[in-house]
Amino acid sequence: MRIPLKSILLSTIATVSVFAGVVYTSCNRDKCKTITCAHGGVCNDGNCTCRSGYEGPSCETVTRNKFLGNWRVFEKGSITLGSQYAISIEATTNITDVVIKNFYNYFKTPVKATVIGDSLFIPNQQYEGKVLFGVGKMSSATSYGQYGYIEMRYQIIDTATQKVNDFGYNPAVTNSDPSQWNK
Repeated sequence: MRIPLKSILLSTIATVSVFAGVVYTSCNRDKCKTITCAHGGVCNDGNCTCRSGYEGPSCETVTRNKFLGNWRVFEKGSITLGSQYAISIEATTNITDVVIKNFYNYFKTPVKATVIGDSLFIPNQQYEGKVLFGVGKMSSATSYGQYGYIEMRYQIIDTATQKVNDFGYNPAVTNSDPSQWNK
């Protein structure tokens, strides 16, 4: 019995194709096999995707921690003279939230804020006859920790007089500069 050359060639090509497929798939290792992501992070293609409130290569760092501690504020508002005073930023039970004590060197009630990445968001809230809101950005020019600073832009509106004290939130209108908070 004679086997046609065409059949041998097709069988050889099929065998080589199957062998190449097995070798190819066995060489593509799972990039997430050795990756462990902390705090509920999920590995995608060898990198951790962190849940809100966490960061770092393995989601090991609580994002808000870089904001916590005592800060020295230097500011001049659109209707107030330059001043400096101390504030503290403290954690709350929610992993993304903080409170700011002695905000504006005025509020006895801690001001609520949320941390997302390198930003500190103060939602619109009212305390002690004043409305306030703003946003701050952690400096990327310096390392976090002892020498980090926040460029804070916010407004204080007096509910009785409707006067607005602006700290770089709307500089085109008020010709004001942001508040600087140094650690």
